[in-house]
Amino acid sequence: MIKNGLVPVLAMLALAGCKVKGNTESAERPLALPVLRVTATDTVLQQAYVADIQALQHVEIRAKAPGFIDKILVDEGQTVKKGQLLFSIENSEYQTQLARAKAVLASAVAEAETAELEMKRVKILVDKNVIAKSEYDLAKAKAAAAQARINEARSQEQDAAIRLSYTDIRSPFDGVIDRIPFKRGSLVSEGNLLTTVSNLDAIYAYFNVSENEYLRYVQHQKAQPDMDDVQLVLADGDIYPYPGKVETMENVFDESTGSIAFRARFPNPGKLLKQGATGKVKLTTRADSVLLIPQKSVFEIQDKNYVFLVDKNNQVKMRNIEPRSRVNDLIIVQSGLKAGETIVYEGLQQVRDGQVIAPKPIAMK
Repeated sequence: MIKNGLVPVLAMLALAGCKVKGNTESAERPLALPVLRVTATDTVLQQAYVADIQALQHVEIRAKAPGFIDKILVDEGQTVKKGQLLFSIENSEYQTQLARAKAVLASAVAEAETAELEMKRVKILVDKNVIAKSEYDLAKAKAAAAQARINEARSQEQDAAIRLSYTDIRSPFDGVIDRIPFKRGSLVSEGNLLTTVSNLDAIYAYFNVSENEYLRYVQHQKAQPDMDDVQLVLADGDIYPYPGKVETMENVFDESTGSIAFRARFPNPGKLLKQGATGKVKLTTRADSVLLIPQKSVFEIQDKNYVFLVDKNNQVKMRNIEPRSRVNDLIIVQSGLKAGETIVYEGLQQVRDGQVIAPKPIAMK
């Protein structure tokens, strides 16, 4: 016969046993994690590169003759035409130099004519044996020297005319005037920067591409020559409305970075893009039958990339993979995975090698 005092004790022991059993079952329950089935797909990939934007033409306008600025005929930001007068340097000194050079030339011409007449007169006398032939040779030498002085004087005149022309500074092409640091009346020396002119009808975008990406781009161009447009992402994140084209690339890889420079050209009808602006160029390439997996499904150990592969028994195993390239938040797998295999999508920090999980399949976006 069981005493009444033992009943509560037995009930408590039975209840405790039930709780321990329940906790054990809960601890052994597999961890539920999202998994992704790897599939081969055809896709269009876009890779962005930081771009340096340069005007089609960008030229510094510098003073070629020292002097005071007499006139400034343009304003900053103004559109100008080729040959349009931009600045005028006070030129009275240069006009005086040109007048002096012309006078010297005229004097040299007169001396040459006198020497020529003297030579002809001496020749007549030599032919009549009135004077020695050496007198003719001397007159001929004087005439030649006079002609040399003409050439020298003409050269000085041309030099003075060129220096005078330097006082009128004109635009070398159609463009837009940039900042003008000097004002009217300023004294400028030869070589001083007066302004710059930029041709903004189109712009160049320079960007650097790695060797692997360069090879893929060249192969893509051979296979898809019609897909050669590139996009420009502006500094504010907006897409520039006019597509561009890659015109050329350098012939040498940079040894320090392993990259090569590309140059793309974009039309600029609204003059929105300016010299020195920044942005990103997006190259579009087509990839056929590639394995794409999210970057969040990959983890690194000692510079190697791994995923957790899920087998048919829902057991996870570490698998080393070789990425081909990274595009935004995706990785193109070069090797290590096959189409049809399943990997853990996220929550990798909760998983250990050999663990059994409860997979929750999700679709690849």
